[in-house]
Amino acid sequence: MVKGGWTTTMQRYFVAAEQFRDSHVRIIGEDAHHAVRVMRTKPGDKFIVSDGQSRTALVAVREASPMQITADIVQMLSSDSESSWSVTIAQSLPKADKMELVIQKGTEIGAYAFVPFQSERMIVQYDSKKEAKRIERWGKIAKEAAEQAHRNRIPEIEPVHSWRDLMKSIDSYNLALFCYEREGYAAHGKGIRSAVQEWMKQQEGSEDVSSPSVLLIVGSEGGFTEREAAEAEAAGAVLVGLGKRILRTETAGIVGLTCLLYESGEMGGA
Repeated sequence: MVKGGWTTTMQRYFVAAEQFRDSHVRIIGEDAHHAVRVMRTKPGDKFIVSDGQSRTALVAVREASPMQITADIVQMLSSDSESSWSVTIAQSLPKADKMELVIQKGTEIGAYAFVPFQSERMIVQYDSKKEAKRIERWGKIAKEAAEQAHRNRIPEIEPVHSWRDLMKSIDSYNLALFCYEREGYAAHGKGIRSAVQEWMKQQEGSEDVSSPSVLLIVGSEGGFTEREAAEAEAAGAVLVGLGKRILRTETAGIVGLTCLLYESGEMGGA
């Protein structure tokens, strides 16, 4: 297993585990069509393939058609592009295509998963009949972003949660941060850095400090109500601000995620 620094400019594709064999891989469906019709892939060409779990390889195309590509494994590559902190963005459903932006950019930066949920001041009208189609669309965006960013896994996108279900899930994370604009307004308000440092101090000696699961809860365009903030805090979340300025809903999660990965040391932090 080697680091392939020279492979960073290569096209990358994710395949199902069963398409990844000992000596070769198969690329099928839209990926095969994209590779042949768009990227003009032909026998002899090389690219990167990952099963989204533990295997990543440099492969050389043996046979290519818009329906299927068979490629031989040339070299197994190290899989170390994932953050040691598993940060899940819980995003209250925003209007239009803002959720797509959150998923795309969040995936590029390093989000572990996404949890869309319903909140009190949500503007968009939630339609459960359209949920499967939207999640399929969001999954495709996450896959393409993960390939572009050379991730080793595609972030999971969970079904839309009710507020109650989201509150119940807080206990399953090592740390939950609730982005609340009132914390940003107040000079004494707690920010992500102070919340993380306080949590790390409390966890001294625990393995959770090096690889925690973190839930970052972001409101919709209308923000959160005082009642929601109180319920989140009672459920175990820490109320934090993202500065003195008001961020758009599609910006808040991206900023919060970046701050968390910086604090983890991945981006040159502590």
